[in-house]
Amino acid sequence: MKLKQRDIAGFQQSVLEWFGLHGRKNMPWQQDPTPYRVWVSEIMLQQTQVAVVIPYYERFMQRFPDVETLAAASQDDVMSNWSGLGYYSRARNLHRAAQLLKEQYDGMFPESLEAIESLPGIGRSTAGAILSLSKNLPHPILDGNVKRVLARYFAIDGWPGTSRVLKLLWNLSEQLTPVQLVAEYNQAMMDLGATLCTRSKPECQRCPLQSGCEARALGRQTDFPGKKPGKKLPEKATRMLLIRNSDGEILLEKRPQSGIWAGLWSFPEQNPAEPVGEVCRQLFGDEPVTSEALPSRRHTFSHYHLDIHPELVSVNNPARGVMDSDRRVWYKPEQIKSLGVAAPVARLLREIEEQK
Repeated sequence: MKLKQRDIAGFQQSVLEWFGLHGRKNMPWQQDPTPYRVWVSEIMLQQTQVAVVIPYYERFMQRFPDVETLAAASQDDVMSNWSGLGYYSRARNLHRAAQLLKEQYDGMFPESLEAIESLPGIGRSTAGAILSLSKNLPHPILDGNVKRVLARYFAIDGWPGTSRVLKLLWNLSEQLTPVQLVAEYNQAMMDLGATLCTRSKPECQRCPLQSGCEARALGRQTDFPGKKPGKKLPEKATRMLLIRNSDGEILLEKRPQSGIWAGLWSFPEQNPAEPVGEVCRQLFGDEPVTSEALPSRRHTFSHYHLDIHPELVSVNNPARGVMDSDRRVWYKPEQIKSLGVAAPVARLLREIEEQK
């Protein structure tokens, strides 16, 4: 789709004028917008709302103020400061990318889009955001908010996850991104999608683009962008064993570096059909002293539902098994706050502490 130059200029002017009056300018990452600060914010904002991100971002920046500090940190330290934000592969990629930046670029961000895009966890839109928002370099972006604004303005049919629709949206974003004032324009497009052109109940009467918006003219705003084809998520089940010794310590084990909750600390797990005492016999050579089933709960990932059946198990001080292991360790509840744990694990830990 080839746009006319006067239409491009009018679109840009409307967006920039609106941003000057109504755009968000006081976000933490907009203060001293270095490539590092913008990068961390962009990764955190993937799949997560601004209000949730802000306190995490501020704590993360306080602990890891620059690439060098993040690169030198342990994975446990990084994950504990990410714990609760979810989508933990983002934190692992952030950590690895910082190490690569330190090794290959002396801790500095390159100004090449391709070089930044080659780092773990950084796609084309994130790379464009880093360079445009921190250095005002003319690179288009296409996050979820921008996709929605463009799909509605041009009435683009179809789900943006398909290559045809994605290619068309990128083409439009490239044509509309200005050479000057790129940081303001890209921020404005994200702000429009986040504050006015929302998924449901868009505030069209306040939108600077309302006069040219094809979806509004058709009265079909919520039909764009097209929805992802529905699919029933499969269901899985696990039993989490909250094993507590007579000193009140909880047994945690580190999960593998791949799969769900990779690199995080969690509870030992077993098939719900297996006897509860089997894990204790394997670990300690002894039966549990007591065992109590806690309420089951469901945790939904992007690709399946996980039904968790927690069991609070008390054991005597073990004579062998885990004390010398770097994968399984007894922790006091107050120590666990410094570890990276998944949200369901954190909730279960809080529950048993409240029971005490």
